Amino acid sequence: QVQLEESGGDSVQTGGSLRLSCVGSGFTTTNNCMGWFRQTPGNDREVVAAIATGRGRTYYSGSGSMKGRFTITQDNTKTTVYLQMANLKPEDTAMYYCAARASASICDDRFMRGRDNLWGQGTQVTVSS
Repeated sequence: QVQLEESGGDSVQTGGSLRLSCVGSGFTTTNNCMGWFRQTPGNDREVVAAIATGRGRTYYSGSGSMKGRFTITQDNTKTTVYLQMANLKPEDTAMYYCAARASASICDDRFMRGRDNLWGQGTQVTVSS
């Protein structure tokens, strides 16, 4: 059974940086899709970034508000992914969730839409002005 555990959320000021971590366990292969979504109260979860761990192909949200500021990476085990966030803004305040799709060679549209994903419990990021 795949489990995901996030960490790294914190309260920072505008312009600050954070690195979120997601440790995955229970995978039977290193070819998985893992990624980050975020959610604010009353809104749907939106994709931030994803990575197909087998080849390391990365995917990013098309939202201009995040472009160029967030970077997803993975470690050598291909079961831990990181989200490096720079130049944080108050609108980045949200609960950030790690997501995964086991045995996936790509992060398909369904994953990017948050359909049928495995989820962690979330880690809160708060950016104050």
